Amino acid sequence: MDVKHGILLLEDETEASEMLANYLEMHSFEVFTAYNGNEALAIIEQHPDRISLAILDIMVPGTTGLDVCRSIRKNPIISEIPIIFLTAKDQERDEILGLESGADDYISKPASLKLIEARVKTLLRRQPARSTGWLHFGPIYLDIHNRVALADDKRLDLTHTEFRILELLLNQSNKVFTRQEILEHISDDQKFVFDRTVDVHVKNLRIKLGKAGDAIKTYRGTGYGMNRDQL
Repeated sequence: MDVKHGILLLEDETEASEMLANYLEMHSFEVFTAYNGNEALAIIEQHPDRISLAILDIMVPGTTGLDVCRSIRKNPIISEIPIIFLTAKDQERDEILGLESGADDYISKPASLKLIEARVKTLLRRQPARSTGWLHFGPIYLDIHNRVALADDKRLDLTHTEFRILELLLNQSNKVFTRQEILEHISDDQKFVFDRTVDVHVKNLRIKLGKAGDAIKTYRGTGYGMNRDQL
């Protein structure tokens, strides 16, 4: 069974949004609908690995479509997805602003649903296969294939063991790991490790994560896991 392409749809006009979303869903797309820019940013934060393309209106409440576009281009997981601006604005200056902010295409409203679908399919066909090696939790991103760790858009200089611990926690972010389970995960890298060794590595990891360090929570009497209260 083919995996559905996910589309982020930012459109503040309810009727137009529902009509386009229903049409795209009928044609085997998964649609994440946002009615203002802040909702779109929240969707990007929660489901970046499920978004293959974005359709953005420029003039929406809260964060503008231009700023959402810029946020997508900064997100390591979806920075290269196609972006279409769908807007009633038709001045050349607005089109230039949209394209300069990182958009791939620009469609003026009103536009037929078939035209939008055709543009979406064309852009997706041109898109190379995306890496599935990203893990993320809030502002923390981990590229397990290229061994890259980011927090708040900054690259982290992690030791191999710190990277392995973070990978374990992010890979099952809803689970609390005992110190013994963490030890078993990193034991291939170190012959002699002890319970308190885990505490030291986690402490150093939190320091390197900076403000995002609070995302790793200590569960007293158990061990460590990701802080689900932050999501």
